[in-house]
Amino acid sequence: MKKKSSTPTPHDATFRQFLTQPDIARDFMEIHLPAELRAICDLSTLKLESGSFVEDDLRQYFSDILYSLKTTAGDGYIHVLIEHQSTPDKHMAFRLLRYAVAAMQRHLDVGHKKLPLVIPVLFYTGKRSPYPYSTRWLDEFDAPALAGKLYSSAFPLVDVTVIPDDEIA
Repeated sequence: MKKKSSTPTPHDATFRQFLTQPDIARDFMEIHLPAELRAICDLSTLKLESGSFVEDDLRQYFSDILYSLKTTAGDGYIHVLIEHQSTPDKHMAFRLLRYAVAAMQRHLDVGHKKLPLVIPVLFYTGKRSPYPYSTRWLDEFDAPALAGKLYSSAFPLVDVTVIPDDEIA
């Protein structure tokens, strides 16, 4: 994964300056989140989080903007991850998935018992229009339908504790 360090473009700096302000971020989310997701977000509870993540091999990487908020039901958490991109990246969907998983891990690490929903949003300002790549990470597989089935189903489990000993031998 590419490391993102300081803000490389004026667009990036402006993007960060505006969207790190909760009132502007709230307006952005009200406009750009799909209605079904917006309906479960309590936007009055927006809290800016660190977008810095460290992998097991101690490589650091950054998402642009990460907010946490409570659900409208009050029983869970949602994170909205907003990534600014000025050049197309054919693996952007996978990169956003990695950021989302890192945010989920951090959520568990601070003591929460359940995973939060993480809503990735790509804010694209590139010259090539429209954005040329899929924003669905499953489309990065050679067999997206099979990948979708695999990753939306329970994984195979071989539970030796419930197999009679005479069947194991």
